[in-house]
Amino acid sequence: MKKTSQLLGATMLALLGVAGSAHAEVYEGVLSIDSVRSRAEVAAEARQAARLGDQFGEAAFAGVTTLPANSAVSRAAVREGAIQAARAGDLYGEAASQQPVFAGQLDRATVRAEAREAAHSAPTL
Repeated sequence: MKKTSQLLGATMLALLGVAGSAHAEVYEGVLSIDSVRSRAEVAAEARQAARLGDQFGEAAFAGVTTLPANSAVSRAAVREGAIQAARAGDLYGEAASQQPVFAGQLDRATVRAEAREAAHSAPTL
């Protein structure tokens, strides 16, 4: 009986210790915002940022620019420029310094012979 009361007392003491030490944390947020700008100023700044486009995308660093809505460049001219850029290939790739060969400049037999020669001369692993 004495051991039971001691065990019960120790258990109660442990529970009181756990209950006393466990307390809820309060989330206070990451930033405190003390803005003096009006809602209209913030909205105008957001519209201006949206017009600039994606500032952190791949095109932003590649020097690609967008045309204004009232541009005099025709759709056909833009399409032709896109076709020429696509035919130019990867300007930063390994083969960028080599002159591209377009279909129609060489016959099929010549291309196959060059491909076979390149495959046979490639180092084996």
